[in-house]
Amino acid sequence: MITENGIVTRSNPSVAWIKTIRSGACESCSSKGSCGTENSQKEMIVTVKNTLHVGKGDHVVIGLETKPILFLTFLLYVFPIILLTIGALIGDSLAPFFQMNPSFVSMIFGFLFFGLSFYIIRKKNNSLSKKEEYKPFLVRKRPFATPTGCSIP
Repeated sequence: MITENGIVTRSNPSVAWIKTIRSGACESCSSKGSCGTENSQKEMIVTVKNTLHVGKGDHVVIGLETKPILFLTFLLYVFPIILLTIGALIGDSLAPFFQMNPSFVSMIFGFLFFGLSFYIIRKKNNSLSKKEEYKPFLVRKRPFATPTGCSIP
């Protein structure tokens, strides 16, 4: 499970808005420069179901299951390459029927299947975004930690 610390900025009985700082998962990710988060703010607001009845100012830990993240990674990075390869192979085998250059037909079918993969990903995104396992959730409340050497008056 991927976890991140945050502070509740707003809440109601059903939803909590958590301010978190991109740190652990984002900083160690090799794709952080290409996903659009590198130059954006370090702080972000995450909306989660208020299952722990947290209130404004509470320190919490939010989580996201690893299995859905691995599936999304496969869908975004591997699936398009697989469809590109399948399209190229189909194009190569169909080229004699069109009496055309096999490389050209492979390229055309490869690009068509590659584009088709993004259409499928877009459609899949719409259905996956509604599923609970793809959304962050509250793991636990965290006690406010006073740094070492500081005293509370």
